[in-house]
Amino acid sequence: MEYVFETEMMVRDYECDLQGIVNNSVYQNYLEHARHEFLHSVGLDFAQLCAEGIDAVVTRIEIDYKFPLKPRDVFTVKVGMHKNGRLRFVFDQAIVRKSDGKLIIEAQVTGVLTKNGRPISPDIFDAVFSAKG
Repeated sequence: MEYVFETEMMVRDYECDLQGIVNNSVYQNYLEHARHEFLHSVGLDFAQLCAEGIDAVVTRIEIDYKFPLKPRDVFTVKVGMHKNGRLRFVFDQAIVRKSDGKLIIEAQVTGVLTKNGRPISPDIFDAVFSAKG
């Protein structure tokens, strides 16, 4: 997988469940934060898109959990992006623990852009797609 962006984070105690590991639902927050940071880094802002009447809608999330994170673990969330057909785009993501480089999860987050409730071409991402390849 080709990743073009990464951001570093640390597990907070309250994100863990009774087993002492990060609750599975929390990983989606990590992934979403990284996607927003990535898009901001290339000059796109979800709040601005929304103000322009364009909504980014997640239609599918696939997560493969490999190993758990624990409180105070420092990790990086990696992001790549590609088109899937005419209307869909996919964020390819991974979380890697910094201390040992262990792959924690791999994910694919598929989405579409809508305007007035109807799917539109993700051409606002063309610069991101072309920068990759």
